[in-house]
Amino acid sequence: MLAKFKALAFVGLLLGISTAAQAQAFDTFRNYGAKISEDGGTVGVGALYSSKYRGSKAQEWRVLPLLDYRWSNGFFAGTRNGLGYDFSRSEGEQYGLRITADLGRDETDNPRLTGLGDIQIRPEIGGFFNYSLGQGLQFTSSLRYGSGNDRKGLVADLGLSYVRPLTQQLYLGLGGGLSLVNGSYMQEYFGVSGTQAASSGLAATQAKAGLRDVRANLLLSYYLSQRMGVSFGISASQLQGDAKNSPVTEKSTSVSGLAGFSYTF
Repeated sequence: MLAKFKALAFVGLLLGISTAAQAQAFDTFRNYGAKISEDGGTVGVGALYSSKYRGSKAQEWRVLPLLDYRWSNGFFAGTRNGLGYDFSRSEGEQYGLRITADLGRDETDNPRLTGLGDIQIRPEIGGFFNYSLGQGLQFTSSLRYGSGNDRKGLVADLGLSYVRPLTQQLYLGLGGGLSLVNGSYMQEYFGVSGTQAASSGLAATQAKAGLRDVRANLLLSYYLSQRMGVSFGISASQLQGDAKNSPVTEKSTSVSGLAGFSYTF
């Protein structure tokens, strides 16, 4: 039971690497190992070295708090899961509805963005579905709607993770994922309107719906006790299609690093 508890908590942190490294969370609902019949949560802190925004070549350090809680009745709230309800009542699969947030982008983040204007923080509504395939392998998916200044951005995230115990306390994890977006999202983040072109000097660009990026993650997690653990990871992301070819994009490939501490209660 202890090994299963630690593996589930580990999967939750593993799946959060790439999106947290981009200052964007909520790519999936993450089960941190709390038993379905009990209340439980996780607190911690993570230090991230990553690009300032998707497509930026500038890197920066961030320190982010981790706080998530799940009630036995199915409700949950937190910095990585948002606010919602898990209908499944199962440890092998999770499906439900939730409210999250798109964190937007400031034009002051980089001279390349000057004249494009800010993309405001927006609430998103959506759902999620995760399924354990056995032997440490898990499929995850989520759908989020409402991002961008026009509130019409849609993001679909798909992922796989694999967890393998190296010792009783040390776990190795591998993960991969991709994000599909609609035209409204792609245009907001990677397109350039005629008005923006005039004020920024970038070429006017119509960005269409499609694959935004693909990601790969690797994480080592060491459990100091049944409840405390430290993790060290690396994530690589590659923009695709119109996101890769956008005049907003300085660098289509990014590599990020993570160090974190978590306590489960």
